[in-house]
Amino acid sequence: MTRAQVSKLTANLVLLGIGALFVLPLLWVLFASINSTAGLRVELPDRPTFDNFRAVLNVDTTYRPMLNGLILCGGSALLTLLCAVLAAYPLSRFKTKFNRPFLLTVLFATGLPITAVMVPVYGLFVQLNLVDTIGGTIMFMATSSLPFAIWLTKTFMDGVPLSLEEAAWVDGAGSMQALFRIVLPLMWPGIAVVLIFTFIGMWGNFFVPFMLLLSPERLPASVSIFTFFSQYGEVNYGQLAAYSLIYTMPVLILYLLLSKKLGGAFALGGAIKG
Repeated sequence: MTRAQVSKLTANLVLLGIGALFVLPLLWVLFASINSTAGLRVELPDRPTFDNFRAVLNVDTTYRPMLNGLILCGGSALLTLLCAVLAAYPLSRFKTKFNRPFLLTVLFATGLPITAVMVPVYGLFVQLNLVDTIGGTIMFMATSSLPFAIWLTKTFMDGVPLSLEEAAWVDGAGSMQALFRIVLPLMWPGIAVVLIFTFIGMWGNFFVPFMLLLSPERLPASVSIFTFFSQYGEVNYGQLAAYSLIYTMPVLILYLLLSKKLGGAFALGGAIKG
């Protein structure tokens, strides 16, 4: 074998090993969800059953937490997207000496751990009577996701030519009209990416709702999944796997609904020819 063939074979084996590390946990979740005696081993069940799904499909365990999670994460994602668009627009279109410092501050905020600000935020929420409220939690989750969303939205917005907006301004359109009628329709792939990344990050967030929501009937699915782990270390792995599959459905559905937008390109060719 030549050196190139050896290098290619080695790279393929390494990639195959990395792929197996990702596939095995997924196989465990799939097999354990239909196994009444599931453990930590990846094994096919002798008698597949849907008893685990029947056990978790009830109001307290699944339906209400999933609805709470959709309200929290959906509301936070939409609020984050709206604020990110309004913040990214002047950064993308109006060049000032404050743009770079502001963007560097946003970049720094994206790496700030949420645990570093959770204690003062909790104290503020206590003073404002926002603890254990859906609205307060939505606002904080949206705020914590905003720096990354602003940075990503500005990157996509920079790809829309300014000449299109200038033509709209000549026709009498204002800045907000140009934003919502010209820029946003041309950057739908970017909007879809920001929405998906923001929603996924919030959907798996355990710490924030666990700290800010106290009532069990307000907890989202990301927190209620903790109930499958008892204080004595005993875990019902079959029900946990079944719940995990159900828990991934909203993210998968959102991705499938927006997948066409992800592959799209900015439809600028015909727009700038005229």
